[in-house]
Amino acid sequence: DLEALEEQCHWRRYAPAQQIIGEQDDTSDVFFIASGRVRATVLSASGKEVSFRDLGAGKSIGELSAVDGAPRSANVIALSESVLASMRASDFRNVLRDYPDVSTKMMAYLVDLVRKLSDRVVEFGVLAVRNRIHGELLRLAREQSNNENTVTLSPAPTHAAIASRVATHREAVTRELNILAGDGFIDRQPGALVIRDIARLKRLVEEGFER
Repeated sequence: DLEALEEQCHWRRYAPAQQIIGEQDDTSDVFFIASGRVRATVLSASGKEVSFRDLGAGKSIGELSAVDGAPRSANVIALSESVLASMRASDFRNVLRDYPDVSTKMMAYLVDLVRKLSDRVVEFGVLAVRNRIHGELLRLAREQSNNENTVTLSPAPTHAAIASRVATHREAVTRELNILAGDGFIDRQPGALVIRDIARLKRLVEEGFER
Protein backbone atom coordinates (compact mmCIF):
# COMPACT_ATOMS: atom_id res chain seq x y z
CA ASP A 1 0.00 0.00 0.00
CA LEU A 2 2.78 2.43 0.91
CA GLU A 3 4.59 1.71 -2.36
CA ALA A 4 1.39 2.38 -4.30
CA LEU A 5 0.86 5.68 -2.48
CA GLU A 6 4.49 6.68 -2.97
CA GLU A 7 4.05 6.38 -6.73
CA GLN A 8 1.41 9.11 -6.53
CA CYS A 9 3.85 11.53 -4.86
CA HIS A 10 6.34 13.99 -6.26
CA TRP A 11 9.51 14.31 -4.17
CA ARG A 12 11.44 17.53 -3.73
CA ARG A 13 14.27 18.86 -1.59
CA TYR A 14 13.97 22.38 -0.11
CA ALA A 15 16.79 24.61 1.08
CA PRO A 16 16.55 26.59 4.35
CA ALA A 17 14.25 29.65 3.99
CA GLN A 18 12.82 28.33 0.70
CA GLN A 19 9.06 28.77 0.36
CA ILE A 20 6.96 25.62 0.07
CA ILE A 21 3.45 27.10 0.18
CA GLY A 22 2.36 30.73 -0.26
CA GLU A 23 -0.54 32.27 1.64
CA GLN A 24 -3.61 32.70 -0.59
CA ASP A 25 -2.12 30.51 -3.33
CA ASP A 26 -4.74 28.54 -5.25
CA THR A 27 -2.68 25.33 -5.12
CA SER A 28 -4.10 22.32 -3.29
CA ASP A 29 -1.42 19.62 -3.02
CA VAL A 30 -0.81 17.93 0.32
CA PHE A 31 2.80 17.72 1.50
CA PHE A 32 4.30 14.99 3.68
CA ILE A 33 7.51 15.90 5.52
CA ALA A 34 10.05 13.10 5.16
CA SER A 35 12.96 14.97 6.76
CA GLY A 36 13.80 18.45 8.01
CA ARG A 37 11.61 21.07 9.62
CA VAL A 38 9.19 23.69 8.27
CA ARG A 39 7.37 26.70 9.68
CA ALA A 40 3.86 27.97 8.94
CA THR A 41 3.32 31.73 9.20
CA VAL A 42 0.59 34.24 8.38
CA LEU A 43 0.79 37.94 7.60
CA SER A 44 -1.33 40.45 9.49
CA ALA A 45 -3.10 43.32 7.75
CA SER A 46 -0.14 45.55 8.68
CA GLY A 47 2.33 43.12 7.12
CA LYS A 48 3.66 41.68 10.37
CA GLU A 49 4.65 38.03 10.13
CA VAL A 50 3.09 35.82 12.80
CA SER A 51 4.47 32.32 13.37
CA PHE A 52 1.78 29.66 13.53
CA ARG A 53 3.58 26.37 14.12
CA ASP A 54 6.73 24.38 13.33
CA LEU A 55 6.46 20.86 11.94
CA GLY A 56 9.02 18.09 11.50
CA ALA A 57 9.38 14.69 9.87
CA GLY A 58 6.23 12.59 9.94
CA LYS A 59 3.86 15.56 9.77
CA SER A 60 1.83 16.85 6.85
CA ILE A 61 0.78 20.27 5.57
CA GLY A 62 -1.79 21.56 3.11
CA GLU A 63 -4.66 19.26 4.05
CA LEU A 64 -7.21 22.07 4.48
CA SER A 65 -7.00 23.32 0.89
CA ALA A 66 -7.00 19.74 -0.38
CA VAL A 67 -10.29 19.11 1.45
CA ASP A 68 -12.22 22.35 0.90
CA GLY A 69 -10.57 23.80 -2.22
CA ALA A 70 -10.09 27.22 -0.59
CA PRO A 71 -6.85 29.24 -1.02
CA ARG A 72 -3.93 28.51 1.26
CA SER A 73 -4.36 29.93 4.76
CA ALA A 74 -0.64 30.28 5.58
CA ASN A 75 2.87 30.57 4.21
CA VAL A 76 5.13 27.58 4.77
CA ILE A 77 8.92 27.81 4.54
CA ALA A 78 11.69 25.32 5.20
CA LEU A 79 13.63 25.97 8.41
CA SER A 80 16.34 23.49 7.48
CA GLU A 81 17.17 21.38 4.45
CA SER A 82 14.01 19.35 4.04
CA VAL A 83 12.63 16.59 1.84
CA LEU A 84 8.89 16.57 1.19
CA ALA A 85 6.55 14.42 -0.85
CA SER A 86 3.59 16.19 -2.46
CA MET A 87 0.33 14.53 -3.50
CA ARG A 88 -2.43 15.99 -5.65
CA ALA A 89 -5.60 16.91 -3.77
CA SER A 90 -7.71 14.48 -5.82
CA ASP A 91 -5.34 11.61 -5.01
CA PHE A 92 -5.33 12.60 -1.33
CA ARG A 93 -9.14 12.54 -1.18
CA ASN A 94 -9.07 9.10 -2.83
CA VAL A 95 -6.68 7.91 -0.12
CA LEU A 96 -9.06 9.15 2.58
CA ARG A 97 -11.90 7.31 0.86
CA ASP A 98 -10.05 4.06 0.20
CA TYR A 99 -8.01 3.75 3.42
CA PRO A 100 -10.22 4.06 6.53
CA ASP A 101 -7.25 3.95 8.90
CA VAL A 102 -5.68 6.95 7.16
CA SER A 103 -8.99 8.80 7.21
CA THR A 104 -9.41 8.17 10.96
CA LYS A 105 -5.86 9.36 11.69
CA MET A 106 -6.36 12.48 9.61
CA MET A 107 -9.61 13.33 11.41
CA ALA A 108 -7.85 12.92 14.77
CA TYR A 109 -5.01 15.15 13.53
CA LEU A 110 -7.38 17.91 12.44
CA VAL A 111 -9.38 17.67 15.68
CA ASP A 112 -6.15 18.06 17.64
CA LEU A 113 -5.32 21.15 15.57
CA VAL A 114 -8.74 22.68 16.34
CA ARG A 115 -8.30 21.99 20.07
CA LYS A 116 -4.87 23.63 20.10
CA LEU A 117 -6.18 26.67 18.26
CA SER A 118 -9.03 26.94 20.76
CA ASP A 119 -6.50 26.86 23.60
CA ARG A 120 -4.52 29.64 21.93
CA VAL A 121 -7.63 31.81 21.60
CA VAL A 122 -8.31 31.41 25.33
CA GLU A 123 -4.69 32.20 26.21
CA PHE A 124 -4.70 35.40 24.17
CA GLY A 125 -7.91 36.49 25.83
CA VAL A 126 -6.90 35.68 29.41
CA LEU A 127 -3.15 35.47 29.95
CA ALA A 128 -0.67 38.29 30.39
CA VAL A 129 2.30 38.41 28.00
CA ARG A 130 4.70 36.72 30.43
CA ASN A 131 2.29 33.83 30.96
CA ARG A 132 1.81 33.45 27.20
CA ILE A 133 5.59 33.10 26.93
CA HIS A 134 5.45 30.40 29.63
CA GLY A 135 2.69 28.66 27.69
CA GLU A 136 4.70 28.68 24.45
CA LEU A 137 7.75 27.21 26.19
CA LEU A 138 5.50 24.54 27.68
CA ARG A 139 4.10 23.66 24.24
CA LEU A 140 7.58 23.38 22.75
CA ALA A 141 8.71 21.20 25.63
CA ARG A 142 5.73 18.87 25.33
CA GLU A 143 6.42 18.39 21.62
CA GLN A 144 9.81 16.91 22.48
CA SER A 145 9.23 15.24 25.86
CA ASN A 146 8.09 11.77 26.82
CA ASN A 147 6.71 12.77 30.20
CA GLU A 148 10.17 13.85 31.40
CA ASN A 149 10.38 16.86 33.70
CA THR A 150 13.55 18.20 32.03
CA VAL A 151 13.59 18.85 28.29
CA THR A 152 16.26 20.22 25.97
CA LEU A 153 15.02 22.28 23.04
CA SER A 154 17.60 21.96 20.27
CA PRO A 155 17.93 24.06 18.27
CA ALA A 156 16.78 26.69 20.74
CA PRO A 157 13.79 28.75 19.60
CA THR A 158 14.76 32.32 18.77
CA HIS A 159 13.39 35.14 20.86
CA ALA A 160 11.83 36.61 17.72
CA ALA A 161 10.04 33.33 16.92
CA ILE A 162 8.57 33.07 20.43
CA ALA A 163 7.52 36.74 20.29
CA SER A 164 5.77 36.18 16.98
CA ARG A 165 3.79 33.26 18.37
CA VAL A 166 2.55 35.05 21.47
CA ALA A 167 1.94 38.49 19.92
CA THR A 168 4.60 40.47 21.71
CA HIS A 169 8.04 41.92 20.95
CA ARG A 170 11.44 40.27 21.17
CA GLU A 171 12.54 42.43 24.10
CA ALA A 172 9.68 41.13 26.25
CA VAL A 173 10.73 37.55 25.52
CA THR A 174 14.37 38.30 26.33
CA ARG A 175 13.37 39.92 29.62
CA GLU A 176 11.17 37.00 30.66
CA LEU A 177 13.73 34.37 29.70
CA ASN A 178 16.29 36.21 31.82
CA ILE A 179 13.89 36.03 34.76
CA LEU A 180 13.24 32.32 34.18
CA ALA A 181 16.98 31.64 33.96
CA GLY A 182 17.60 33.53 37.19
CA ASP A 183 14.89 31.52 38.95
CA GLY A 184 16.30 28.21 37.69
CA PHE A 185 13.44 27.34 35.35
CA ILE A 186 15.63 27.30 32.24
CA ASP A 187 19.29 27.02 31.34
CA ARG A 188 20.60 28.55 28.11
CA GLN A 189 23.35 26.55 26.43
CA PRO A 190 25.08 27.00 23.04
CA GLY A 191 22.40 26.24 20.46
CA ALA A 192 19.97 24.82 23.02
CA LEU A 193 17.50 25.80 25.70
CA VAL A 194 17.08 23.46 28.67
CA ILE A 195 13.77 23.61 30.53
CA ARG A 196 14.62 22.31 34.00
CA ASP A 197 11.19 21.85 35.54
CA ILE A 198 8.17 21.26 33.29
CA ALA A 199 5.87 20.87 36.29
CA ARG A 200 6.82 24.28 37.70
CA LEU A 201 6.43 25.88 34.28
CA LYS A 202 2.95 24.38 34.00
CA ARG A 203 2.05 25.89 37.39
CA LEU A 204 3.15 29.33 36.17
CA VAL A 205 0.72 29.05 33.27
CA GLU A 206 -2.08 27.83 35.53
CA GLU A 207 -1.47 30.72 37.92
CA GLY A 208 -1.92 33.10 34.99
CA PHE A 209 -5.41 31.70 34.33
CA GLU A 210 -6.31 32.09 38.02
CA ARG A 211 -5.55 35.82 38.15
